[in-house]
Amino acid sequence: MKLHELAPAEGSREEGFRVGRGPSSGNGKTSGRGHKGQKSRSGYSRKPGFEGGQMPLKIRLPKRGFNNRFAKPLTAVNLKELEGFEAGSTVTAENLLEKRILRKCPHGLKVLGNGEIKVSLTVVADAFSDSAKQKIEAAGGKCVLS
Repeated sequence: MKLHELAPAEGSREEGFRVGRGPSSGNGKTSGRGHKGQKSRSGYSRKPGFEGGQMPLKIRLPKRGFNNRFAKPLTAVNLKELEGFEAGSTVTAENLLEKRILRKCPHGLKVLGNGEIKVSLTVVADAFSDSAKQKIEAAGGKCVLS
């Protein structure tokens, strides 16, 4: 088989409609759009989720819960990511950004308890999970709220 002999499987490709090619094509004059109306005009597009004027499904379904638009989500970091610090050092969000453990920390830091910590550290953060607090203090470190 040569490159010029390649062809798609029979019936897998369908010719597109050539509209506006005169009356004998079957799609001349109005090009299959009918007469007048919004859908016959150029630039027409129906909005996603539009149901012909019927109340859309996304509005018919009940809202659940509460979403605070003004919430400032904390950036989470696990204990296993604090292993690179030396014993007795202080861990802050700035240190984590310098060491590239975090890429950004716009609203504050929360320490989570996934992983183990073997050295005593002073960790400064906006929030601690209970398990993280227990593990830090069990290793001889301190949890300081900023």
